[in-house]
Amino acid sequence: MSQLNDSLHNLIASIDPEVYHQKANISEVMQRNVTNTDNVTETQFYVNVSYIVKSTSTCSKDGMNVLGLIVFSVALGIVISKLGERGVPLKNFFTSLCDAVLVLIHAVLWYVPIGLFFLIAERVVSMDDPARVLQQLGYYMLTVIIGLVLHGYVLLPITYLIFVRKNPYKYIYGVLKAIFTALGTASSAATMPVTMQCCEENNGVHEKAVDFVIPIGTTINMDGTALYEAVTSIYIAQVNNIPLNFGQIVTVSITSIAASVGTSAPQAPLITLAIVLTAVGLPLNDIQLVLTVDWFLDRLLTSVNVLGSAIGAGIVGHLSRHDLNKMNTIEEAVAVEAGNASDSRVDLTSENGYMDE
Repeated sequence: MSQLNDSLHNLIASIDPEVYHQKANISEVMQRNVTNTDNVTETQFYVNVSYIVKSTSTCSKDGMNVLGLIVFSVALGIVISKLGERGVPLKNFFTSLCDAVLVLIHAVLWYVPIGLFFLIAERVVSMDDPARVLQQLGYYMLTVIIGLVLHGYVLLPITYLIFVRKNPYKYIYGVLKAIFTALGTASSAATMPVTMQCCEENNGVHEKAVDFVIPIGTTINMDGTALYEAVTSIYIAQVNNIPLNFGQIVTVSITSIAASVGTSAPQAPLITLAIVLTAVGLPLNDIQLVLTVDWFLDRLLTSVNVLGSAIGAGIVGHLSRHDLNKMNTIEEAVAVEAGNASDSRVDLTSENGYMDE
């Protein structure tokens, strides 16, 4: 429990390190061993006092404060959205900056195969036991795949079953086209039109629920990406023989969830992985090991992201079905009244024209 408290304290401290300066908290636990010897003539007490001193220190070190940057970015985004028209120029600036960075990244990606070859070659040459590293990489891939399968095809269907009370795998069968498209494109954004079509036409989800949930889910709902980044961080720590305590694993989980938001483009999870590794102080040079299998895992996690958004649309559509039906009734009534009013105007115009003649 004490280790967990220290880790949570460090996690909070990393949000604003200036508030938590270098400090040391020392707790002392006294153990008294008392020996009592009774004689007829005198009573002697032998007291042995031992101190167990635990030192807990929190200090600042050089490096990028990733978690603080994420918290600041979220807060800034909320403020910009609340500014309304006044925040549009700043929003456009960040949008243009993001687009420019993506163009640079896509330009660099053309040279990735060449650089990847030499990175892997250098890594293999420096390995003491390449077979062991390849075995660990295979276990890592298997762990990611099992995690994605359990989350996408066990936990998500159970969630759908709890809220909708219908066969979830029949619903998944209706979005198979979107899942296969995600496997081919490795992009949730590119798959979004197919996902919306599958939800509306194959599964009968209300159009308004699909229009609301799918675009948001395509940007925010990156559960497969978060799982991938968390497992990858733990794998890199194990390769470097760096033990992670429970608090550090919590930090990895929180940072993975926060960093995965907005990673709907191909190869984007690999970019945000550097943020997660930096948050817990893991080396970035071992990302080159993951590069060898990222192209394959990226497609699998994208399919899970798409499936999660589709199931979310189905749940929202089911829970909001009564309100959506009322909205349809109101819209139909308004349309009928508008049509009647238009017909009345046409009749009046015809009568006036006939009278003029």
